[in-house]
Amino acid sequence: MNISEHTTNLRKYMEFRKYSPQSISNYCSAFTSFLAFFEKRGVQHPDKITSNMVIEFLGQFKEPATHSGYHSAIKVYYEKVAHTGIEKFKYIERPKRNKKLPIVLSVEEIQRMFDVCHNLKHKAIFALLYSCGLRVSEVINLKWSHIDRSRGVINILAAKGNKDRQVPINDQLLTMMENYWREFRTKDYVFAGQCSEQYSTESILQVIKQLAAKANIKKRVYTHLIRHCSFTHLVENGTDINIIQKLAGHSNVKTTHIYTHISHNLISKIQSPLTQINLCAKKKNKKSRLSPTGFIAKSAEKNSGQRRSMPPPAR
Repeated sequence: MNISEHTTNLRKYMEFRKYSPQSISNYCSAFTSFLAFFEKRGVQHPDKITSNMVIEFLGQFKEPATHSGYHSAIKVYYEKVAHTGIEKFKYIERPKRNKKLPIVLSVEEIQRMFDVCHNLKHKAIFALLYSCGLRVSEVINLKWSHIDRSRGVINILAAKGNKDRQVPINDQLLTMMENYWREFRTKDYVFAGQCSEQYSTESILQVIKQLAAKANIKKRVYTHLIRHCSFTHLVENGTDINIIQKLAGHSNVKTTHIYTHISHNLISKIQSPLTQINLCAKKKNKKSRLSPTGFIAKSAEKNSGQRRSMPPPAR
């Protein structure tokens, strides 16, 4: 099987349709692994791979996100490149997504991370992630020309889904970015690597993890969590959910509603039905049990009283 030829055809289609470079890389990598899997089994052409064989391949991935990623890559090739995917994918469904809610950091924990950050470059990256709710890919692709100082906004171009959007930049953050530029003098991209024009996602992840460790935060902290924290704290401050949707770049407001589910302020206002129950109610006093000796004495006293109350016999 000529794997590189089929993968190249997929790449050309995706480039023609203006998919993002990250999506092209992910899809082509997944499709290459898919073809290599069946090449080891003696399959000579992608057209020879049946629906049941695709299901078997996808079944080895336990994580829904991984399963779905491979599903998308394979489906794009068969439907858009080979034009045989309508029947092949007719009965192949996507896995159900895990409905896990992220465990976000409190404002106090975010403050602690800023307090232990003494590197200006690291602080600027962290501030952008938190203040603007940027994705890590948007941070590393940010250019100086994208920052409109006169209007106080950052233009996020060709982000996820190839969509553009604008996010406000705080005066405090703008001052920090100006100080950062004076010290580092980067040319095109705002954050440059030591040996490359752009900073890497792995480097940013290490920065965030190190700050969390220094701040003695025991929760699992990762780069995308800072974005979750940003929008959750906006919800808690009363920002309209539709405005947050625009800032986040979500196509559907249902995606944004996740931040209402993890907002501490909203959850803390919920009144538990247990508040209607008195857990400290006094127990009713039970009659104390008498010992056999006490019972006999009590009975004798009672009987004696009864005899004294009887009238004398008639003469």
